[in-house]
Amino acid sequence: MKKTTIGKLVAGSCLSIFSFGAIATEGGGLGVYPDGLENFMSGALPPQGVHVLVYGGNAHYDSIRDNKGDKIPVPGFSVNVNVLAPRLIWVTDQKVFGGDLAFHTIVPLLDVTAKAAGQKDTSRGLGDITFGPALGFHPSADLHYVVGLDAYAPTGKYSKTDPSSLGKNYWALQPVWAISYIPPVGVNADLKMMYDFNFRNNDTKTRSGQAFHADYALGWGFGNGWVAGIGGYAFWQTTDDSGPNSAQGKARAYSIGPSIRYANPQGWLFTAKWEKDFEVRNRPEGSQIYLKASIPF
Repeated sequence: MKKTTIGKLVAGSCLSIFSFGAIATEGGGLGVYPDGLENFMSGALPPQGVHVLVYGGNAHYDSIRDNKGDKIPVPGFSVNVNVLAPRLIWVTDQKVFGGDLAFHTIVPLLDVTAKAAGQKDTSRGLGDITFGPALGFHPSADLHYVVGLDAYAPTGKYSKTDPSSLGKNYWALQPVWAISYIPPVGVNADLKMMYDFNFRNNDTKTRSGQAFHADYALGWGFGNGWVAGIGGYAFWQTTDDSGPNSAQGKARAYSIGPSIRYANPQGWLFTAKWEKDFEVRNRPEGSQIYLKASIPF
């Protein structure tokens, strides 16, 4: 791989670590969404009313993989992202095409530290806000699915020379389809599929390639509110970047790890997952811990 290509990948990786913040497929391979964030219950829209979810966790990356999956030797490379992201969901009493009309927004607070070649950059604050409409369907007590369209707004602080930037500096649109099969006892399965349409970063004159990706969870329900199993994600970049900061190849990655869920009839929900990346191409490799909690009020 050419030195110029390596340089772009390293710089882009630092500038694109978390979708709530500085995310860009350009030069770094990470998409507009923090892959693996969702877990059990991803396709189950709550009842009518206002609901609060809180996401939290850590994403840590300690290597960068090239187009063949080989490790790129970058001295001292690491990126660490801590996140706390409240999500507000309003489920209306309106029906559209038979589904419950809902709206949501996610407001992420980030703590990002990027290190490479003896340099350290740190940023803390508001990342890029997500918002959009959705329709929720409930074919049965155990089967639920959601169709939505998320928009990512460039609200986070950004500089093309700061590897710890909190924003990605461009808009993105993301159609979403998620389904949950959640019987109290037996196999539980969840799948959230997304497709990214990224707009141009005017500072870098580059547009990140489109990508298809999915979060998954598969577990066993014990009948007492607890589910235990595995979860992770799959990510495939489908079109090339365009512009001077483009990556030399499409990104790809998978992850897997243990996952748990607890829910009760009063509306309390808690999920936790640790996942490890594997088969990574043209993007950073690491591990992530994600928590999700629903607070009834």
